[in-house]
Amino acid sequence: MSDDRAALAHIVESLLFLSSDPLTSAELAEATQAEEVEVVAALAALADRHARGRSGIRLRELGGGWTLTSDPASEDAARRLFSRPRLATLTPAQAETLAIVAYMQPISRPEITRIRGVNADSAAATLLDRGLIEPAGHSQFGAVLYRTTTQFLKLFGLRTLEELPDIAQWDPTPQEQADLRERLLRAGEARAGAGPAPS
Repeated sequence: MSDDRAALAHIVESLLFLSSDPLTSAELAEATQAEEVEVVAALAALADRHARGRSGIRLRELGGGWTLTSDPASEDAARRLFSRPRLATLTPAQAETLAIVAYMQPISRPEITRIRGVNADSAAATLLDRGLIEPAGHSQFGAVLYRTTTQFLKLFGLRTLEELPDIAQWDPTPQEQADLRERLLRAGEARAGAGPAPS
């Protein structure tokens, strides 16, 4: 590797270390004032340097960008060293709400409530506070729409939303999607009529 390429790889590595969010090659190119193709080459060199078995740090592509993570093999030792509680687990209501947003985004709280059959405000507020969902505009009726965030992708180890598990293992037509949404809404309304449940 030439001195210039090595220097660029060092800078890219530093930027990835400093950033709490994944960085795209375009963002890195802008920050380093290098050509994107040069940044891609630097990322390849870093991936080789931090390959499994060579380093305790791993270069991973997550959430549409690149980030540095610790080797999974060190997780138990790190937990013992720092004794810090991991991110609090999601309650069933929060997990259900997050799944609805992930698969049906952008979606409003009233729609989530209709699907769940119980008020989704508390669960959605917690997900917002944790940075797992975020506003994504407004519906035609003025309701705030929500979508998942980069933090959601990082938390679940996904590069893109396309890596979400395929729920039904089929590719629905637009009519099938509309029918499914309507069935979910009817099921949620039926649950709502069955009595209160925690949100």
